[in-house]
Amino acid sequence: MRITKLGAAAAVAVLTTVSLGACTAASDDGPVTISFWHAFNADSSEVAVLEDTLIPAFEKAHPEITVEQVAVPYDELHQKLITAVAGGTLPDVVRADIIWVPELADLGVAEPLEGLMPDFDDIAGSVYPGALATAEWDGQHYGLPLSTNTRVYLSNPDTYEAAGIAVPQTQDEVADAAAAFAANGVYAFADNDLSGWNILPWIWSAGGDLLAPDLSTADGYINGPESLAAIQLLYDLYAGGAIPPIIVQGGQDGTEDGLANGDYASVMNGPWAYPIIAGSFPDVTLAASQVPSGDGGSISVVGGEDVVIAAASEHKEAAAEWVRFLVSPEAQRALAEVGQMSVLSDLGPEMVGIQPYYEQFVEQLATARPRPATPAWPEIDQAMKTRLQAAFLEGDDLQTALDELAAQIDDILAAHE
Repeated sequence: MRITKLGAAAAVAVLTTVSLGACTAASDDGPVTISFWHAFNADSSEVAVLEDTLIPAFEKAHPEITVEQVAVPYDELHQKLITAVAGGTLPDVVRADIIWVPELADLGVAEPLEGLMPDFDDIAGSVYPGALATAEWDGQHYGLPLSTNTRVYLSNPDTYEAAGIAVPQTQDEVADAAAAFAANGVYAFADNDLSGWNILPWIWSAGGDLLAPDLSTADGYINGPESLAAIQLLYDLYAGGAIPPIIVQGGQDGTEDGLANGDYASVMNGPWAYPIIAGSFPDVTLAASQVPSGDGGSISVVGGEDVVIAAASEHKEAAAEWVRFLVSPEAQRALAEVGQMSVLSDLGPEMVGIQPYYEQFVEQLATARPRPATPAWPEIDQAMKTRLQAAFLEGDDLQTALDELAAQIDDILAAHE
């Protein structure tokens, strides 16, 4: 959805009347220009909001600061940031995937915000705790959440009606539903790999975990009884033909088409699934519910982006003004209009008014958790996906596989000490 010129003009008028935080002007001497890198598509509605609404409003309120936005393709942005470290060409502010922030902090790329922003605690207290946790590393926060999302259980009501059963509310009910769908040639559930993004909601909801709370070890956690039970559930469904082979093949497209076509009864997916399905299957109605619960409750995974200030920035206070503005309620509302869920918990009810299908996502965000905030995460995630894929394909004993995985993860953690 693109904001119209009239709507953008009205938004600018509103945005420029708002107080942008404790600091109302940058203290850099004279006019400054700050660069803002992001991975929005250059011709997207998000960039239109940046260009037509947010940047004009910010610059009107801060005539001494000019913001230059630079769109960088997502697949290139991470490498570009790492390369820029050596070349000294980092932007002042970057919209970073949440899984990159601990790495950027560990490399000394990102500036801790507690000391830079006097009002940091006030702003941090207004965002979802799970989203805020994505920007924390070694006791400090190296960014603030800019947008957030999570995964919920999306189902095709027609497949459930044909099977004569209700959408599962618990993990046990997911297992029980498999036989009813098998009789109709339908997969009970589908997902497209065994990465942490996909399997952590099952593990957490079962009461398990991947790492110790202090991120020091995987032993006793990923190979503990609760985590084993969650992985066993998925394996049994896969081995029994209730989950399609795409879960072990990797690199597959999303599961939206299979859900809409009735090949999959349910998937776990984010709010982006709605416009994708509406574009290709306008007559399909989805049913959304919370992640099937277990002994740990119903817990999903946090996604989204954080906004980070480069430690090398020569205009940190101006950059902090831009960050403060992006997390303001008015800017968050403007971004929500084009599909970016707000990180501000108080705006949850408004999100449902902007997009009714946000309702289950807003509810799920209350308990959603981030993937482990460690610079070792990319290696851990790859190790987990690879070992579980082999176990599923070869029928390995899962306890043995998870014991081996725990030892491998501990080696990765030790290498990052």
